[in-house]
Amino acid sequence: MKDPRVAHAITHFGPRYTANGVTFSDFMDVTSSIESWDDWCRAWSARGLVHEKMGRKALEERQFVSAGEHLGRAAACYHFGKYLFSQDPEQMRIAHGKAVECYSLALPHLDPPGERVLIPYEGKHLAGVLRKPAKASNRPPLVIMCNGLDSTKEELDSFQVTFLKRGMATLVVDGPGQGEAEYDFEIRPDYEVVVGTLIDWVENRTDIDTSRIGIWGLSLGGYYAPRAAAFEKRIKACVGICGPYDWGALWDKLPALTKDAYRLRSKSADDAEAKLKAAALSLKGVAEKIECPLFIVGAGLDRLCPPEDAQRLISEARGPTELLIVPDGNHVAHNRAYCYRPQTADWMAKQLGVMPS
Repeated sequence: MKDPRVAHAITHFGPRYTANGVTFSDFMDVTSSIESWDDWCRAWSARGLVHEKMGRKALEERQFVSAGEHLGRAAACYHFGKYLFSQDPEQMRIAHGKAVECYSLALPHLDPPGERVLIPYEGKHLAGVLRKPAKASNRPPLVIMCNGLDSTKEELDSFQVTFLKRGMATLVVDGPGQGEAEYDFEIRPDYEVVVGTLIDWVENRTDIDTSRIGIWGLSLGGYYAPRAAAFEKRIKACVGICGPYDWGALWDKLPALTKDAYRLRSKSADDAEAKLKAAALSLKGVAEKIECPLFIVGAGLDRLCPPEDAQRLISEARGPTELLIVPDGNHVAHNRAYCYRPQTADWMAKQLGVMPS
C-alpha cells in the first residue's frame, strides 16, 4: 500500500503538473515508481536530470529551440520534486536550485525569451522573470503575476504565455516565502508592500508602459493579488484564481502537506503558530477597498479554497466585477484550464487597452 501522502499526490496533483510543464508520461512513470513520500523529491529530480542532460546537449549543439524546451521541462520536474516536500529542507533546496538553474538557462531560448531580474527588497533581492511579447509596441502593458503557496516563477511558464500571446508583458516574482525568497523572508499578509516595490522598480524601466499595470494571482496568490489591488492604486485591473478569502478560517480542513508547507514558508515553530499567522491572511475589511476592475475565478470541486470564497470577495468589492465559477474544476481548475485561462487573459487585455491582433 502506498504512503497516503503519495496516494494524495497522485490523486490530486496530476492536472496541475501536466498543465505546467510535466508530460503525462513522466507523471505516470515517476509517480508509479514511488511508494514512500520520502522518495518523492529524489524520483522527480532523477527525471529532471534526464531532461537537463538533453537540454545541455542541445545547447552544445546550438539547437536553441530544443534546449529551451528540454531545460524548461527539466525545471518543471525539479520544481515539482521540491513542491510541498517540507520534511527534508536540504534535499528540497538542492532540487529547487536545479529548477532555478535550468530555467535560467532556458530563458534566452523561450518564445518569447525571458530576462532574469533581481529587484531590491529589504536589503536583499527578490528574483523574478520579465518577458515581453514578441509582437507588441515598444512599451507594452504589464501583468504582475503572484505565485501560490508553494509555486514559483519556474512553474508559471504556460500562464505567462497566455498573456504574452495577447500583447502583454509579464513579471513573475518569487515573493516572500516563495521560491528563491523563501530562505530569507517569511510569508507576509500585507502583500501590497511587495507589489508596491515591484511597481517602483518597473517605473525605472523605459520598455514598459507603467500607466497600464494589471495584477494576477492563483491559489494563495489569489489572495495576494486582490489584497494588493485594494491598496496599490497604480494597479488598473486584477485577476484572482481560486484564492482564499480567509486563510485562517480554512486552516483546519487543509491537507497535511499544505499545512506543513505553510508552516515552513511562514517560518512558524509549530502548527499552532502557523494557524495564528494564517489568520492574518484575510480580505475581511479589505475587499471593500478594491476599486479597479476585478475578475475572480472559483472552482466547484476546490478542496482548498471553496467557491464561496470567490463569491464573497466579488460581493464585497466596490469596482466593476466579473465572477466565473468552473463547476467541475479542482483547485485552480487545472483540470479545466481551457475554461478560464483564455477568458481571463482576454479580459485583462481589454482592461489594459490591448487591441486584438
